[in-house]
Amino acid sequence: MVRGIYTGASGMVDQMHRMDAISNNLANVDLVGYKRDQSVSKAFPQMLIRRMNDDGVYSFPFGSADTAPVVGMIGTGVEYNESFTVFSQGALKETGNDFDLALDGKGFFAVDTPRGERYTRNGTFVLTKEGILTTKEGEPVLGENGIIRIKKNNFVVDERGQVWQNGSYDGDPQRLVSKEENEWENLELVDTLKVVDFRRDRYLKKEGDSLYIAPEEAGASNQVALGSETKVVQGFLEGSNVNSVTEMVRMIEVNRAYEANQKAMQTHDALTGRLINDAIKV
Repeated sequence: MVRGIYTGASGMVDQMHRMDAISNNLANVDLVGYKRDQSVSKAFPQMLIRRMNDDGVYSFPFGSADTAPVVGMIGTGVEYNESFTVFSQGALKETGNDFDLALDGKGFFAVDTPRGERYTRNGTFVLTKEGILTTKEGEPVLGENGIIRIKKNNFVVDERGQVWQNGSYDGDPQRLVSKEENEWENLELVDTLKVVDFRRDRYLKKEGDSLYIAPEEAGASNQVALGSETKVVQGFLEGSNVNSVTEMVRMIEVNRAYEANQKAMQTHDALTGRLINDAIKV
């Protein structure tokens, strides 16, 4: 009886963690670059049941052994294991703003913060009065050579993450600039965006403001080769990878599972109470 109550309680706690992840996903469905969370649970170690009337223990010169046959297994509920982030690609949405950048493929923009280097998929960038490219929170975006400084409204980013501005460039600017009015005769390379990836990105932790921190479990950051599998797209933003309809269906499943575990606990509690009362009467 008591085991049934514990099993139902563990199921309810697990559904609470699932609901937390789903609620957070739905709350951030419109957040740029948001990646959905998923809760994972696992079964408790199962208990082996052997025949009560035959313990099967016999002795021999070097000790003893248990030969009782296994007649079944009983579960003792589930427990919350972890919540991890699913880094699948979100849909790209055109904004027409040159300061908006999106990654089509794997990788993260590197950002310099007072707490150290952080990583983000949110490419909603702005330009400060000093000409520094930053996030909306004012944290500088990093290039391969450090903080990126550009001229206001006078730059372009190609799919390889190279940041160009009006200056001295002996190549063909038409290949880089796709504007209705091309006023740039020459371009100069300012820097290349620092886009990194991790071998075990599932261990990245969300820190808030669309930033991720990389613990030791995620491994060392690796520079992403831009232009092939991963491209930088200017004038676009990456939407979240949350499907609101799917999350709502999962929320209904969680509610029903929670209610089922709750009813199981109530039934076991009623049966336990009846057993105690009947035993007292006898």
